[in-house]
Amino acid sequence: MPADIPRLTRSDAARPEIGIVHLGLGAFFRAHGAIYIAEAMAASGGDWGIVGVSLQSPRTRDLLAPQQFAYTALELGPDGERPQVIESVQDVLVAREDPAAVLALMADPKIRIVTLTVTEKGYCHEPSTGALNRTHPDIIHDLAEDLPVSAPGFLVRALAQRRAAGTAPFTVLTCDNLPKNGHLVEGVVLDLARAIDPSLADWIATRGAFPACMVDRIVPATKAEDVERLAAATGRLDLAPVMHEPFRQWVVEDRFVGGARPDLGTVGVQLVEDVTPYEHMKLRMLNGTHSSLAYLGYLAGHETIADTMADPVFERFVRRLWQREFIPALTPPQGVDLPGYAEALHARYANPAIRHRTWQIAMDGSQKLPQRILGTLSETFHAGREASGLVLAVAAWMRYVGGIDEAGQPIDVKDPLAARLRALSDGAESPEARVDALLSVHEVFDPEIAELLGPRVTDAYRNLLDLGARAATAALS
Repeated sequence: MPADIPRLTRSDAARPEIGIVHLGLGAFFRAHGAIYIAEAMAASGGDWGIVGVSLQSPRTRDLLAPQQFAYTALELGPDGERPQVIESVQDVLVAREDPAAVLALMADPKIRIVTLTVTEKGYCHEPSTGALNRTHPDIIHDLAEDLPVSAPGFLVRALAQRRAAGTAPFTVLTCDNLPKNGHLVEGVVLDLARAIDPSLADWIATRGAFPACMVDRIVPATKAEDVERLAAATGRLDLAPVMHEPFRQWVVEDRFVGGARPDLGTVGVQLVEDVTPYEHMKLRMLNGTHSSLAYLGYLAGHETIADTMADPVFERFVRRLWQREFIPALTPPQGVDLPGYAEALHARYANPAIRHRTWQIAMDGSQKLPQRILGTLSETFHAGREASGLVLAVAAWMRYVGGIDEAGQPIDVKDPLAARLRALSDGAESPEARVDALLSVHEVFDPEIAELLGPRVTDAYRNLLDLGARAATAALS
């Protein structure tokens, strides 16, 4: 890369006033929600500039600040690439450096929406129940201290400041892949608020809004070669670009405090009364198959989802999941054809321009399994059907978190429970004991689903050990 290539900077266009704080400013929101919001302001105006908040690391702030927080979103399509400079982000704060500044911003009346992408683990809840985990170290801290460290803590303390100042609450709009995500974040916020001040919880419950939403866009991790390729193509150095597929979808329950929101409907956001059918469809048919392909594909030696889909064994496997296991357990949203949705997903997964790593998708599986796979398994078993493909996916997760792949090489398992899961796996003397030990992790498996899964997953786990992931997948009836 030439040493004198100029750095990307913001255009001379007037900046909008800020109206949104986003907690957890990562690649996904910058490749999805921030683009929609930029387009809505361009189409209909409004002061909806975004201030991002990095809850821990300053890396995103440090990369974006020299660019005046402008960045490139690069669409990766089968027929080529299309760059777009996004300028809806106005600033980035780092919560660990100055939590008081973050709270002061969130308490400002001009902030009318707080959006979040903090991943499943960022809500400090029990994935198997959705309840606030009061033993979580960050929640213990936030109950004792006025300056919080967790996302729920920042929401509660900022809402407390707004109540004390006589300011209306902001709308809390979570954009994470969680079932009933609005209900979940409302629950953890009210639980924490109730523990701090019951009257605050009553005020939030009465005056606040926590709309659910469903988000969908594949956003692979940006690599150094992506930065170099983009610089060569555009003549500008952007050290914080995001990559994304052409497809996007955002379905939002239209419940905002005082009706205050960007004009999202003009740019393709679906504004609905109930997001649940869309959420179930996406969490299961997309996220459920993504996780299943990630664990089995990784164990079989495939680096990306596109590589996995190019293997006919896994291509047949994912079609089986859609046709036999997910679609029979779903009620489609009105006007949506589920087999057609599956075909669209198939084309997206097979897009060779999207290098979405199986290892990346496999991260934080203890937080993802209940929503993506276990709910379907529970409903399927109670309906008297079997789901051997999803059972094999659970077994593959168990093999994966054991920390050793099929070639005997160590796996870098990224999961909040990684050490505990590895210890349980290592401490078991037989495959049956290993499965039983992992099924005892109540944060992942409630007792009922653990009992239903026991013998089924044990058989699948043995097949993985005896045959390997690819052959075990091919052997499914």
